[in-house]
Amino acid sequence: MGTGVQLNGIAKKDEIARLLSILEVNIEERCLSKKEKIKTLELLKSNLTSAEDAALFAQDGVEKLCFYAFESSDPKDAASRVALKCIANILLLESKTRQIFVQEGNAIKVAKKLSDSREHELLCSRILFLLTYDTAYNFDNLFNNFSLADKIHENISREAEQIDITSASSSPSPLGWAPLTETLKLLFNLTSFYPHRIPAFTRTISPILAILKTIQLQAPVLQPPVSQLINALLNLDLLGREPETAQNGKASSFFPNLDPNTNVSRLVTILDIALRTSREELLEITAVPLITLLRRTCDLAPISVKTHMQSVLLPSNEERAQPLGKSDTLASRLLRLSTSAVAPNVREGVSILLFELSNKDATSFVRNVGYGFAAGFLMTHNLLVPNNALQGEDGIEDPGRRLTTVDGKEINPITGQRRDMEPQNPGPEMTYEEKEREAEKLFVLFERLKATGIVNVVNPVEQALQEGRFEEVD
Repeated sequence: MGTGVQLNGIAKKDEIARLLSILEVNIEERCLSKKEKIKTLELLKSNLTSAEDAALFAQDGVEKLCFYAFESSDPKDAASRVALKCIANILLLESKTRQIFVQEGNAIKVAKKLSDSREHELLCSRILFLLTYDTAYNFDNLFNNFSLADKIHENISREAEQIDITSASSSPSPLGWAPLTETLKLLFNLTSFYPHRIPAFTRTISPILAILKTIQLQAPVLQPPVSQLINALLNLDLLGREPETAQNGKASSFFPNLDPNTNVSRLVTILDIALRTSREELLEITAVPLITLLRRTCDLAPISVKTHMQSVLLPSNEERAQPLGKSDTLASRLLRLSTSAVAPNVREGVSILLFELSNKDATSFVRNVGYGFAAGFLMTHNLLVPNNALQGEDGIEDPGRRLTTVDGKEINPITGQRRDMEPQNPGPEMTYEEKEREAEKLFVLFERLKATGIVNVVNPVEQALQEGRFEEVD
């Protein structure tokens, strides 16, 4: 039956062919015991490690595995689960096998098993996710006739119910968060490729948010399942109301009446941890979806929620005791990211977020973040800066507009720092004799530089004499 030793080259090809032959004979003769069948499938799975291995599977190979994957309706059938693992590996390694898989009607069989167990959730969600690429299959059939949206909602709701709020750090099972991660990946692709199906997942927003609010956040924070929970929310209708509550006029799940800020605050907390614990290069890979979701939230949020976002993401009055971007607050780290040289996508996303928090108004934007941080974004987006954006104004601060004064004290519009907190000249003004000595030092330095012949410079003192700006005195 084989030793389980990892094979290579021709030996591996021969072993795969041998195992497939055994499985084919068993389909007709039923000569393998349950234990032998599982062992044969496990050996086959262990040898499927490259695209070359997967390419060995022509239509007959895929059909053999599908037989073992779907012959039993028992969720506890081990051979079925191992066969599903083989199929998932093959579809991942060799994209050409995906169309072979769907043209025999196997996508329906996978959908039927989607909610059988957490392991089936993991394997079937992964297979369906892969089938969203490089196939001509229309998932509308699964939505209409095989309750695909209901099964996905059921799986995510089950994960939400299993989380113990008092010990959210422990994974739900030995499988960890893998089943949930695969389900969320599938949900994101379905809402991306079939946007007309988005309303079917409005009720799924609640369990997604429940998981996001109770799961323990660990560094790096933007990793599965947190990153996948955020991705799943990107395409959903955040203002949508669940069918059972819509008639009662209740608020959306994302902005609940009891505490409209609760979900926004969780996203801001995740952003804060990410910026504190991750390098800019990693943020470029992981943080863009979160920033995009915050931008969507800003656009959809009620006035009270948007005001809350402004208070936590834009510089506060206290930060203006020094130039903006110098402190260790979340607002300052966002400002520094808005000029990042190594994270261009994050830089753009943060700048747009801050601009939208400024009501998409160039004047408010400059007053909120300082012209030093705003100039690049305004220039690249062809936005004109009104003249009064660079002028201090007296008056009471408006939290939604953030005028250039704080409690009647003018702010430097370039740096965002309060004028009265800017460093002053620490010493007395230089005397005439001290200025004269400094001018002599400058004259000598220029003469020495000129004598090197490396550069051709004009001594400013000599130039002043030639232009008659110095007068000879008796």
